[in-house]
Amino acid sequence: MSDEKKKIMTTDAGRPVGDNQNSLTVGPRGPVVFEDYLLFEKMAHFNRERIPERVVHAKGSGAHGYFVCTSPDITKYTTAKLFSAAGKKTPTFIRFSTVGGEKGSADTERDPRGFALKFYTEEGNWDMTGNNTPVFFIRDPLKFGDFIHTQKRDPETNLKSATMMWDFWSLSPESLHQVTILFSDRGTPDGYRHMDGFSSHTYSLINAKNELFYVKWHFKTKQGIKNFDGPTASSMRGVDPDYAQRDLFESIAKGDFPKWRVLVQVMPEKDAETYHLNPFDLTKVWPHKDYPLQEVGELVLDRNPENYFAEVEQAAFEPRNIVPGMGFSPDKMLQARLISYPDAHRYRLGVNYDSLPVNKPQCPYHTYNRDGAMSHDGNHGKAVNYEPNSFGGPTQDPAYRERPKQVSGTVDRHNHRLDSDYYSQPGDLFRLMKPDARERLIANIVGSLGGAPQRIQELQIRHFYKADPAYGTGVAKGLGLNIEKIIAAETKEAAAD
Repeated sequence: MSDEKKKIMTTDAGRPVGDNQNSLTVGPRGPVVFEDYLLFEKMAHFNRERIPERVVHAKGSGAHGYFVCTSPDITKYTTAKLFSAAGKKTPTFIRFSTVGGEKGSADTERDPRGFALKFYTEEGNWDMTGNNTPVFFIRDPLKFGDFIHTQKRDPETNLKSATMMWDFWSLSPESLHQVTILFSDRGTPDGYRHMDGFSSHTYSLINAKNELFYVKWHFKTKQGIKNFDGPTASSMRGVDPDYAQRDLFESIAKGDFPKWRVLVQVMPEKDAETYHLNPFDLTKVWPHKDYPLQEVGELVLDRNPENYFAEVEQAAFEPRNIVPGMGFSPDKMLQARLISYPDAHRYRLGVNYDSLPVNKPQCPYHTYNRDGAMSHDGNHGKAVNYEPNSFGGPTQDPAYRERPKQVSGTVDRHNHRLDSDYYSQPGDLFRLMKPDARERLIANIVGSLGGAPQRIQELQIRHFYKADPAYGTGVAKGLGLNIEKIIAAETKEAAAD
């Protein structure tokens, strides 16, 4: 290698290094001295190479791509510029993930999958933080920490616990819809390319007339839905625990770019007041016959990250990131995530997480936020850091004020279980499944629920039975329990109350 191309190793501060092979010691066999700046710098950096992993969605894969608008008809619902014309492209970054496992867990675990997208629009970043399921286990954010604790490790044994999971689910009947999805074939997708994505939450769009529409986003895979059955998914944990990561990376590397149709369900604001379902309940879907899917574009993934840590591990998605022409909804789970996501990022990545290359907007942006750990981009130089000011700093624009909305009602800890319709949609889903898919669903549940005490099994079977008698009967039979006795005991308890 010629001298002009040779790179001299330096410290992080740029000091050239003369010996990177030997520590600085007192004699060949003597102790290391404090003066060995290189040794301490390397050790200190090594000790900090692993930032705290995400509490949920720790194991993930990412890719760059673009969204292309195919139907500008959506402009009747929103002024967001990424939908303004057919053929308009917007750069994106996506992160897929498993939810409950640690960073080293297997890609084929039975688990929901995260489906988080960052759209780098000309009006700022839009983050769509969803899953591969249209619903979730709970609908009140006060229960989120409790639920996630049941998916982690037992505080005594440090093992995953079927008792913890089914104890919580059996006492939280609103979870039944998502539990049914989780233990169906959809709980073990064949990689990330062959699954759909959903916003799950209800968001809103606002048009040029200042009219508001509630919406749910859907991403339909163009690769076709493919899932593993339970035994194959379990086997793959040992064969290739990074199966989904490998499949995504290699498909993009060889030019087989994954694609999704992007669609939206639209509910006029007024409909939400009288619709027979709570449109902001995260445990329920909007029937397509009432609010059909409308196609608005295509998502294409066409570039792998060059550095996993910088682009995937440091990626930070947050549902508060929306653009003009978009808004939120009274969905309680969404409202909590608007606060919890940025708070988690500040803890994990530092207060300046949104100035990291993968997270920062690709359009001009101006803020008075300053200082803090890892302020690496010049910290806005000598520009003033307060507002109002008389030095030409950025100012507000009333055109972008949030749309006013009316709220009413008493401030209270309202019982989210007053709506006791836990069973109609899980039952409908069960009845939509083909007989062999029902058998696999029941077998998967039996395999997991069998590790819980019988009293919890019987309580959960009651929920399955209320969704569909064949559902509860099948699980009871698989566990060797008498369904008639279980239902009779419940009837007796109800009469006693």
